[in-house]
Amino acid sequence: MTNRWAALLVLCAGSLMIILDGSIVAVALPAIQRDLGFAAADLPWVVNAYLVAFGGLLLLAGRLGDLAGRRRVFLAGVALFTLASVACALAGDPTTLVVARFLQGVGGALTTAVGLGMVVGLFPAPAERARAIAVFSFTGAAGATLGLLTGGFLTELAGWPAIFLINLPIGLLIVGGAMRWVPADSGIGLRAGLDLPGAALVTAGLMATVVAIVGAGEHGWTSPRTLAAALLAGALLGAFALRQAVAATPLLPPRVLRTPDLVAANLVQFLTIAAFFGFQFLLALELQLVLGLAPAATGLAFLPTPVVIAVVSLGLAGRLIARFGARAVLLTGLALAVPGFLLLARLPVDGDYPTDVLPAILVFGLAGGLTLPAVTTLAMAGADPADAGLASGLANTTQQVGGALGLAALATLAAHRTDVLGAAGRAGTDALAAGYRAAFAAAAALVTAALLVAVVALRRGQGRVEPVHSTVASSSSAAG
Repeated sequence: MTNRWAALLVLCAGSLMIILDGSIVAVALPAIQRDLGFAAADLPWVVNAYLVAFGGLLLLAGRLGDLAGRRRVFLAGVALFTLASVACALAGDPTTLVVARFLQGVGGALTTAVGLGMVVGLFPAPAERARAIAVFSFTGAAGATLGLLTGGFLTELAGWPAIFLINLPIGLLIVGGAMRWVPADSGIGLRAGLDLPGAALVTAGLMATVVAIVGAGEHGWTSPRTLAAALLAGALLGAFALRQAVAATPLLPPRVLRTPDLVAANLVQFLTIAAFFGFQFLLALELQLVLGLAPAATGLAFLPTPVVIAVVSLGLAGRLIARFGARAVLLTGLALAVPGFLLLARLPVDGDYPTDVLPAILVFGLAGGLTLPAVTTLAMAGADPADAGLASGLANTTQQVGGALGLAALATLAAHRTDVLGAAGRAGTDALAAGYRAAFAAAAALVTAALLVAVVALRRGQGRVEPVHSTVASSSSAAG
């Protein structure tokens, strides 16, 4: 194993730790509520506090990596995330846990925003980069499902603090591995300029956006709280756009948004993640509330997805991207995902897992294994080497906001359809199943829209990445 591949494993471990924590908490929420005395209305903030910090800081964290050095930002993020995890485990009251979760989100943003940029720098050769991105994308595609499984077992065997304490040894190993194998880079220097007013506007705007999105799921899309947060987000992001047009050193240079394939890839990713994130959450609920599976059995029901993703993304996707281009692989994956959602849109109330659920689970594994590495490759392909951290932060921001918005929208649609049918006299379980079917049909429409955008906006042959000779790449080539 060369130093570059060892460095890739370290970066994947950092990404996996962050992604696992995003879903591992969901399984432990009832135990956390019972032990710390959370009010039912406040419990969602165990998740929301993390999302607000994480989604709001990704773009700023990516730019900090470009300026101050990506390894330095990565190490700071892992260290903060690890310390905040210990604080979460030791929390004795709701306020302490929510604050510690917010700090976890800050650390997660620092870690995640620069990871993809470092992968691109470590592997300048197109074929190697395609394989490396496929490996890196696998951690994101499979991590959330593994989090559900891991969280259930840890909570049952050792109690909810264990889901946070497990990050301590993992974080220490990642820091040690990064110091040894990930090449140091100096960045272009803070003197190159950090647009502090722009950073404040976009960070506040993205945080307000996430607050509006998670608030929609909690209070409804038309509630005064949701509308106020959405208006504030729009005003802040609009001010940020105006600031970038006049700033001497803009945080998001207009040249980045003038790269057509980068913008199109981020839009495709937004629509795709909105559908896929909602699928995982809603299907987990339907398996328990409609089909009657136990929580542990529900976690195991999702296990085929990461297995198939691993086989496809680690064994096939990189080679396919190198041979046919990321665009062709992306179109294939999206085309497969549509019938997967349509299979769930017909799931009957008395459905059986092997015949009604497992086929869709396997299709999603295949589609995810092709789609996620390909769209990640396209999102980074057009970025200048000096902007790799920014492009990485932008791609991750698109993922997080797309996932949060998709979940809120699909969950709200499912709940509304269920309420309408319940008011019309349908039995509770029948109405619930119909609500989930409507949400899965909407998810199929989102993926169809992503497919159309990819067909129209992405250029043919795009995704065969040219070498990038960055500081990181030069250092890693010498080391590897």
